[in-house]
Amino acid sequence: MKYDEFVGQVQHRAQLGSSGDAVGAIRATLQTLGERLFGGEAADLAAQLPREIGVYLELGGKKETFSIDEFFRRVTEREGVDRPDAVYHARVVMEVIGEAVTKGEMDDVRAQLPDEYDPLFESGSSGRMKT
Repeated sequence: MKYDEFVGQVQHRAQLGSSGDAVGAIRATLQTLGERLFGGEAADLAAQLPREIGVYLELGGKKETFSIDEFFRRVTEREGVDRPDAVYHARVVMEVIGEAVTKGEMDDVRAQLPDEYDPLFESGSSGRMKT
C-alpha cells in the first residue's frame, strides 16, 4: 500500500476532515505502538509500511510495558483529541495496517501484546468502542 492510499484510507474510515488529521492519528498511534514493541518488532513492522509512515514507529522513547489504558492515554495526548475519538482513530489505523502488512507480521505484533490489547485490533471503521 502506498503512502497516499494509506492516509486516504485512514481519513475516509475515521471520517477525518483532512489528510493532516489522518497523519496525526497515524503518527500518534504508531509512535505509541513503537514504544510498546520490543526486540526489533517495530522495525519489522515499519519495513512493511510506506517509509513515511513506518518512521513513526521509531519516534517513541524507550521501549516499555504499559496497559491498554496507558496506550490510549498516550494516543489521546499525542493526537490532541478527546479519548473516544483517539481510541476510534487508533483502531482505524490498526485496521488499515492489518491490510497493508502480512498476516504473519500482524501475528508477530499481537504476540507481544497481552489480551487486554485485543480491542485495539477490533475493526475500527465498523463503529466506536466504549472506553
